[in-house]
Formats: sequence, structure tokens, C-alpha cells
Amino acid sequence: MAARVLRPLPRLKPFSRLQVILQHLRMSKHADSTAEVLLEKRGGAGIITLNRPKALNALNISMIQQIYPQIKTWEQDPETFLIIIKGTGGKAFCAGGDIRAITEAGKAGDRLAQDFFREEYMLNNAIGTCKKPYVALIDGITMGGGVGLSVHGHFRVATEKTLFAMPETAIGLFPDVGGGYFLPRLSGKVGYYLALTGFRLKGRDVLKAGIATHFVDSEQLPTLEKDLIALKSPSMENIADLLNAYHMKSKVDQEKFVLDEHMEKINSLFSANSMEEIVKKLKQDGSPFATKQLETINKMSPTSLKLTLRQLREGASMSLQDVLTMEYRLSQACMRGHDFYEGVRAVLIDKDQSPRWKPAALEDVSDEFVDDCFKPLGKNDLKL
Repeated sequence: MAARVLRPLPRLKPFSRLQVILQHLRMSKHADSTAEVLLEKRGGAGIITLNRPKALNALNISMIQQIYPQIKTWEQDPETFLIIIKGTGGKAFCAGGDIRAITEAGKAGDRLAQDFFREEYMLNNAIGTCKKPYVALIDGITMGGGVGLSVHGHFRVATEKTLFAMPETAIGLFPDVGGGYFLPRLSGKVGYYLALTGFRLKGRDVLKAGIATHFVDSEQLPTLEKDLIALKSPSMENIADLLNAYHMKSKVDQEKFVLDEHMEKINSLFSANSMEEIVKKLKQDGSPFATKQLETINKMSPTSLKLTLRQLREGASMSLQDVLTMEYRLSQACMRGHDFYEGVRAVLIDKDQSPRWKPAALEDVSDEFVDDCFKPLGKNDLKL
């Protein structure tokens, strides 16, 4: 950075040159509070703060390009013992990826439509393979890309304000960022249910579903963070002990998991081998719960539903790396298709909530088309 400032000033005396460098460093530091992501070292902890509160800390490519190398650096640093990631603004941890930018890029044939997914999935993998304890404070909205920044790490701390969802089938996409890895590994068929319907989990239910590892009251997070930073050369166990202590302190919860009463139905209805079969089972069941799920599924992109079901069924027995490679292929298929652009238009741009999917019916999405979306991309494949 400094070199760029100095280029027009080749004849500066050494002292003035030093002044220019110092001034530049001061400016960079000063500009930090407006940066989209803050990266700082405090005590033994590397801290990542997502800092786009007005955009609910949505993840864009420049944030990814700053976070990825920093995680790699901290992973190698003997003085960094853990990594903490959090969001600013009080409403969201991270509401997802910067979908509008990707949509515009995809329409224009811009490289960002490839680069965003490639670099985001590389970051998801860096988190999933991180050798240092990784603590995500998922306070507030945590959806899509925000789930990718947290769920693959060692510890995910939910609060009463956490709102989790993978809502991608509603916009002609699929639950990516490693959804094909973590969703089918949740209890029973809960992951399939969350993936296909976009159902939202709140607060403690995020813990009960197995997405969070701990639950702490939101007001306790600043103190928890201070205590994590203060740990002296902590091991994974030391960090787990501290998180467990905070978890035990949070108000006792007598309520059952929100999906408890429906688990039997979820496990049988969502265990079918095809989307058509799931729909048939829901119709045959006829209960208020099944009818509600049918209504929801009927609003989703038929293409997305078929891609998602296969993504989860295959991902259930794959490594995270193989899942991300598969998902990159799917992301590029969606960029080539129709439904993603139409879904974003209907849900995020015009907000008429009336997407016109093509094809409009499940039976018109052929197996050949689905197979094609999963095909390797040769030299363009994601390499991890």
C-alpha cells in the first residue's frame, strides 16, 4: 500500500519519506471502522468482525479475499491460539452472500459469477480444516453464506437472537457453502427438511437441531469474548470448558425442540428417493403439517428442489472437500440457467414474490438435465 503513495514522490528525503509512510499507516488505521471486515489480534485470539451492518453483514468477494489469507496466517502463527468470528450491528451475524452482485455478474457474463463461489467455498474449506480452535458467535440472522462462515468451525455459539435458515430453493439456488455436507449429517431427515423448505430455526432450536454447539444469552457475549481473549495459551479443551461454563449459566430451557412433535413425519416423509415421491407422500399424509410443507415446496424452484435432494443424498457420504467441489459445479449450472435470476428478481429485486420458474413442474425437470448439472468442469473445477 505504502509503495503506491510513494510512487509520485521519487525525490523525497529519507525523513520525509518516513513521514509519508507513517501518515499513510495512520490513515489506514483510521479508516478501519468503516472497513467491511475488521481483522485484529487481541491477546491470543485472532478476531474477525463482519462490518456491513446496513447490509446485515452480507458477505462480498472483497471480504472473502481478506478473511481467507488472515485465517491461513493465524493458523501458522504460534502466538494465535484461537480465532473468533462475529458480526456488528446487533441484528445479524451474516445474512448470506452478496446475491445481487452475483446476479448482475452472471447476467453480464462477468468472472465474478465464477470467482465468488470458488473463493467462498475455498474459505468454507479453510474454516472446516482450520487447525486452530474456531469460535463463531452466531448472534442474530445467520443464513446461507453466514452459515458457511460458522457451521464448519469447531464451535458455534447461538443466542436467543439467532435466526438460522438455508433459504436458497426459494431463489433458484441450492443450500451451498457445504450444505451438502452438514445438512444430511443432522439428526434423522431434519437437514433434508431444512434444505428443501427453507424452514427457519430460532434461538435454542439452532442448538437443538445440532447446528450450534453452545447456547449463551446475547448480553453475555461481550464477557465471553473477553474471557476467551484472556485465556493463556489455551487448548481446544480449555476453550470448550469455558464455552460449556457459559452454556450452563444460560437460562434453563424447559421447552421442547420446535420440530419435536413433527420428527416422526419429517423422518418418513423426507426419506423418499425423489422429489416426486416426497410430494406424493405429503399429499397422501394429508395432515395439517404435511399440507403446510406441500404449500411451501410448491413455491420453490422445481430445478432447485431436484438439485438439492440429490446434493444432500450424495453429500451424506462425501468429504467436505468433495462436497464443495460438487457444489461449485452446481453453482455454475445455476449461473447458466434461468431460475436463479428469476428467483432473485421475484424475492429480492421486484419483491413480487411470484417467480415464474422454468420448468414450472417437477416432472419437467429431467434426470438428464440434473445429471448435467453435476458433471465435472474439467480445468474449471474447484481445486481444494
